[in-house]
Amino acid sequence: MPKLKLGAIDDDKPVKVSLELPAAVHRDLVAYAQVLARETGGSVGDPVKLISPMIKRFMATDRGFAKARREGSGSRQAATAAGTPRL
Repeated sequence: MPKLKLGAIDDDKPVKVSLELPAAVHRDLVAYAQVLARETGGSVGDPVKLISPMIKRFMATDRGFAKARREGSGSRQAATAAGTPRL
């Protein structure tokens, strides 16, 4: 099985997330928003809105995740049909 960038995470229903970022990460997020605004010629607004697309991009470019998803798609469908929570 491929090595993912993240470890095991519990499977839960979707929820609205509230989190605390270390100050350095928040500063980097603000700086990223400023650079993105310069590159796109627009305004990003709230830098926190970048978190979701960043996570989405991270998962989309994680080769281990993509491979595991392709290899495990049949077993996930069977588990979901059997009533087992989907991973």
